[in-house]
Formats: sequence, structure tokens, C-alpha cells
Amino acid sequence: MSIEQYQDSFIQTNFADRIGGANYGKDTSIYKFEKIKRAKASAKQDFPNIELIDMGVGEPDEMADAGIVAKLAEEAAKEENRGYADNGIAEFKTAAAEYLREVFRVEGIDPDTEVVHSIGSKPALAMLPSCFINPGDITIMTVPGYPVLGTHTKYLGGQVFTVELKKENKFLPDLNEIPEDIARKAKLLYLNYPNNPTGASATPEFFAEVVAWAKKYDVVVIHDAPYAALTYDGLKPLSFLSVPGAKDVGVELHSLSKSYNMTGWRIGFVAGNPLVVKAFSDVKDNNDSGQFIAIQKAAAYGLALPEITEAIADKYSRRHNLLVDALNSLGFKAEKPKGSFFLYVAAPKGIKDGRRFESGEDFSQFLIREKLISTVPWDDAGPFVRFSVTFIAKGEEEERRVISEIQRRLSDVEFEF
Repeated sequence: MSIEQYQDSFIQTNFADRIGGANYGKDTSIYKFEKIKRAKASAKQDFPNIELIDMGVGEPDEMADAGIVAKLAEEAAKEENRGYADNGIAEFKTAAAEYLREVFRVEGIDPDTEVVHSIGSKPALAMLPSCFINPGDITIMTVPGYPVLGTHTKYLGGQVFTVELKKENKFLPDLNEIPEDIARKAKLLYLNYPNNPTGASATPEFFAEVVAWAKKYDVVVIHDAPYAALTYDGLKPLSFLSVPGAKDVGVELHSLSKSYNMTGWRIGFVAGNPLVVKAFSDVKDNNDSGQFIAIQKAAAYGLALPEITEAIADKYSRRHNLLVDALNSLGFKAEKPKGSFFLYVAAPKGIKDGRRFESGEDFSQFLIREKLISTVPWDDAGPFVRFSVTFIAKGEEEERRVISEIQRRLSDVEFEF
């Protein structure tokens, strides 16, 4: 039976208000990524013989390192690894603490009380508000950004206050823009550096400012750091926890999804303040039974080999160079980020003597439907589009071919900025 046949039933009237109540599923607005999906399908139908170049994908284009895969196979074959992992194994927590020390120069993390694994970062972001948010409480988050933390704050009856990331401030939030009454009522401050989608990186000075601000207003800081080890051009990986006082005010979330090409493996960790880690562990214990032990052991193997991530970063850095040069030759003002695999570019205002672009979404739809180049639009703080250098390409020659093809397709119009 179809969904529509049940929309007048008791099930429709029983939905929770947090997901729309009796009107759940009847909203006719189309989510941004659904629009992209539809545009891609339409472009493929209209131009079946032209390659669609997907620069919108936010996940790695390659498999995990062969050694990690082999370690998984080895551990999966062991009978002792078959059971529930609950809140994780000591081997993984120790590896995570050592990884923070070796890669990020974070000293003094106790693997027993200050680290707990998560089934990727997304579930951790979803669960952490349950540790703190009561109805009416406030979460502060940046836009553009990943909406999950705000979603769950709202589910719990809380409110979300957003701070825009602006180019003139190097895409760092201006904490002085947060009104005094909001800061006094806030429970959580969510940050993400290197940032999705802007690619911006934080500095030790900025993190020190965050620590001081959090102590002044008694706000817990959650730093989501899935791209933290993917840095370029001499920039050292930076952890929020490396800044004095950070562990007093919050935690940091790490994931192997992006830095080790392990998106589908679903493994990461929360580290930092032991009281926050304990609260998250308790909430987590009521949500899941832990990630497969063999995956945790394979991840521990990977964390001990940060050179795997360094090689991945070298590839993304090379691709960024190619893409930035190509876009700038067409009139864009693209700037290579110091971290992440995202390139955040201001959308043109239009085409000379031709169509206008009223938003990043307008431009993104043009790219997909007419040039078969898929990107992700972001209009939360000005008209921008996000390119990702995780496009499919086997080897450097293929990378150059893909970027050259983008440049060729866009060179028949003159953009106005």
C-alpha cells in the first residue's frame, strides 16, 4: 500500500510534534539534497552521453588502506570478537589517546575516563544534546554548517541560536556577536574546524578565545573535528584539546571516516572532559551496544599509522591546487583551504548578457543541469557553492583530465561577479 493511503489513519495523527505531528510527510518543500538528486537525474536523462562530474560528494573516493582492511578480516575471524562491545574496548581507547598525543600534541588524555568510542561522529552529535538540553535551553551553532546538533536540540525542546561564518572574519565565528542574554542561557557551543563547508581552519588563538568565553558563560564546547588531520601546505593538525583549559570546558569528536577513508565503517571517538565523556557514555549505553570489536581493532591499527592520513591529505592538496587554478582562470576568486576536502566559492551573480543567479542554489542548479557538474549550494551566509575534491579519479592523470573537463565546460560563458 502507498503512504498516501495511511495519511488519514490514526498513525498520521500519532506522530510526535518534533517531526511534524499530524502534518508529518505533508510538507511540499524540497530538501536541498533532494533538489540536487533530482537535478542530477534530470541532467543524466537530458544528456545521456555526457559524463556527470560529481564535485558534491562529501565522502572519500577510495577504499580504506589495505592494511586496515586486512586487520579487519583477521579480527572478524576471531571468536572472541563476536559479542557486544558496549562502550568500547580498551585497545581502541588507548590508541585514540596516543593518536591525539602523536598527531595533535595533546598530552594527558586518560583513555579510561576521557575517551569513549562512537559509531561515527553523527550518532555522537545526535546524542550529546540529551546530556544537557532541557526544554527552553539554548545551543549555539555556526552557519553554514552541519545541522544535526541543532536538530536534536530542537527535538528536546531546546532552541538554536546561529552565528554566521563570514569571509571577512576568515570564516571563524565572532563570539562578540552572541548577545549577552543568549550567552548566559546557552548550554552548548558547537564548532567544526577544519570547517564544512568553508574549509576554514581555526587557530590556537581562536580556540583560546573560545575557552575563555566558555568559562565566562558556563557553556560546554563540542568541537566536531572529522577533518582535523587533513591539513595542507605546512599547516599542522590542530586539536581544540591542545589549547590550555579546553578540557575544562568541553570535548572533541574525531572520526576515521574522512581521514582514513572509512566512512561506512562507522567508527570515531569522543575525548576530553571526563564528566562530559561519562555522560555521553551513559546516554550512548541506552542507544547502542557498541561498534563491532573487529572494526575497533582495525581502527586502532590505523590510528597508530598517521602516515596513512598524510598520504590522503597529499592527494587532496594536489586536487585543490588543480581546482583552484581552473576556477580562477574562469574569473572566480577561489582560495585553497588549509584543511578539509571542501572548496567554498562565492557564486557568480550571473552570465554576461545572460541569466542571473539569485542564490548559490541557482548557480548550483545551473552547473548540474546545463554543465553536468554537481556541487552543493550554501546560502545561509551569502550565496556560495561547495566543491569537493573527493571526485572519482584513479591517479594524477585522471585528476587532471577531470579538472580540465570542468574548465572546458565552463569556458564557453563569461561569469559576472
